[in-house]
Amino acid sequence: MQVSQKRCTFGLGQGRRNSEKEPTINYSENTRSINLQDIEIKDYYPGVVGKITELHAVYYHENWGFDMTFETQVGGELSEFVRKFNKNRDGLWIAVKNGDFAGAIAIDGADALGDGARLRWFIVDPQFQGCGIGKNLITQAIVFCQQKQIPKLFLWTFKGLEDARRLYEAVGFQLCEESQVAQWGQTIREQKYELELPVSKNNIQPLPG
Repeated sequence: MQVSQKRCTFGLGQGRRNSEKEPTINYSENTRSINLQDIEIKDYYPGVVGKITELHAVYYHENWGFDMTFETQVGGELSEFVRKFNKNRDGLWIAVKNGDFAGAIAIDGADALGDGARLRWFIVDPQFQGCGIGKNLITQAIVFCQQKQIPKLFLWTFKGLEDARRLYEAVGFQLCEESQVAQWGQTIREQKYELELPVSKNNIQPLPG
């Protein structure tokens, strides 16, 4: 068993690490009484790094038993991403409902023309799941990459986040790598998904640094 040095993306999945079997989820967008017109998509605002970190830490501790190293990793890497944010290659989208944080997604384009841009910190608050917020966020992230002529997008996640997996596959991501790893106080089956984007290779130019 290896100890992973990779960083997971996660998502809006459900399930518990200690369940005897994987729960059955009836996945359908727009199934809750939340109107997407009431959801505002924003970029960075003061305090949002803490909100994204807190939601990750609480959700994955309660449902998967992740320890404090997960929270500190998310907070540290997200803070560094925001500090070095470059609008020419990076993206950050925050879903807000009536002033309340509802979810987030980011594109880290530091190696966009190499290994690809990374989809990161994708999460939707459980009280807002199932109404289309996740689909909205991931669509905006993909459109951003296409506009920037980024040819490939990838993410790291782990087996068991079924709602997220269905959404990834629905927009074209394909599983390309999988291995069992020990991290954050647990053993998980880490997965890498990739999405080739339909951009013209003749139009690919180095992204401004």
